[in-house]
Amino acid sequence: MEKYLVIHGPNLNLLGTREPEVYGTMTLNQVNEKLLEEAEKNSVELDIIQSNDEGEIIHLLHKHGDLQGVIINPAAYSHYSVAIHDAIKSISIPVVEVHLSNIHSREEFRRKSVTAAACIGQISGFGYHSYLLGLYALIHHNQS
Repeated sequence: MEKYLVIHGPNLNLLGTREPEVYGTMTLNQVNEKLLEEAEKNSVELDIIQSNDEGEIIHLLHKHGDLQGVIINPAAYSHYSVAIHDAIKSISIPVVEVHLSNIHSREEFRRKSVTAAACIGQISGFGYHSYLLGLYALIHHNQS
């Protein structure tokens, strides 16, 4: 069975209460439940991890092992973490960057993602559906 890793970056543990007008009212557990439902429908397995620590995120990317891909929401790290960019570039599996909000319609500093350039694609602005679209993208990428 194909296995994918989902990495939720900093502050995503606060989903549902942190700026609900921007990020929605779903909690991280609810987002994870939706992801697991879709994974089951598509006969794939997910490991889901949330971390507020840049070093831990890099370590998770380095330990990709038997994974077929990664869905990552680097959150604020996407705007400045060359270290996460380099970690993504250093692994041989596809990575899709996702964001709940449309980062391109937000504050100027949020419109640039240094990590996206290391990924096979970026999906933003669709709320929790961004994660589901990222999962579909990886599954179909690996089938082609």
